[in-house]
Amino acid sequence: MKVLLVDDEEQFRTAVAKQLSVRGHTVHGAGTGEAGLAMAKAISPDVVLLDMRLPGMNGTATLKEMKRVSPLTEIIMLTGHATVKAAMEAINMGAFDYMTKPMGINELIYKMEDAYKKKRLAKQQIKVATTPVNNR
Repeated sequence: MKVLLVDDEEQFRTAVAKQLSVRGHTVHGAGTGEAGLAMAKAISPDVVLLDMRLPGMNGTATLKEMKRVSPLTEIIMLTGHATVKAAMEAINMGAFDYMTKPMGINELIYKMEDAYKKKRLAKQQIKVATTPVNNR
């Protein structure tokens, strides 16, 4: 799985990237929403782990733009300052889910795997829908 981790806390990015890499995932990191958006456009990640509080372009604005540019990319919002209102807003804007930091690495990986399955299923459905009937 190709993962993009967008978080302004370098220590958090490094620790999570290391844990995910050890488990065989390709991880790219960015410290701002703008950098994350540019990276997403460049690498087309399967799953984005996106912090809500970022300098410059915040997580909500970044989520909105990422979903506009790449609707099939699944985005899991991360925050250390959870509110039900913020979680619902993120989900309504297209986030796959919303997790509170700190979270266990296994919990995060399970959530990422679910998001990745959803993306693969959507791509398969698009392929079937766009394949001519006589080629199925």
